Amino acid sequence: MEWWQVLLGVLGGLVLLWLALIAALAWMSRGRSEKITLVAALRLGPDIVRLTRRLVADATVPRGVRVWLVVLLGYLLMPIDLVPDFIPVIGYADDMIVVALVLRFATRHAGPDALERHWPGTPQGLNALRLLAGLD
Repeated sequence: MEWWQVLLGVLGGLVLLWLALIAALAWMSRGRSEKITLVAALRLGPDIVRLTRRLVADATVPRGVRVWLVVLLGYLLMPIDLVPDFIPVIGYADDMIVVALVLRFATRHAGPDALERHWPGTPQGLNALRLLAGLD
């Protein structure tokens, strides 16, 4: 397999994971008075990546949280998954579930102050992350 095929596969996987995150957010926000805009949902993926990097670099964040975030990044970069990505729909669902569980753990244990301090996006994006992590 050529290097560009691997790169294309990783990028395609990240885009599909991002779209699944947006779909989950839309589903979770139904029936709420404050709707998440499409722009905030689209920015959520890159903002979560920057948040993860910032939380890992912050020595005041509990060590267990930082370890799990590094493990998450390693898992997402590994070409081997729990369910292979070439299987339609469920191939990327396992990635989405792992991301959601680790983010939920990290956001609950790092604390709201750490999230607000390191959140690179808009306040509406932070509300979306809290919704996805089950903090609201």
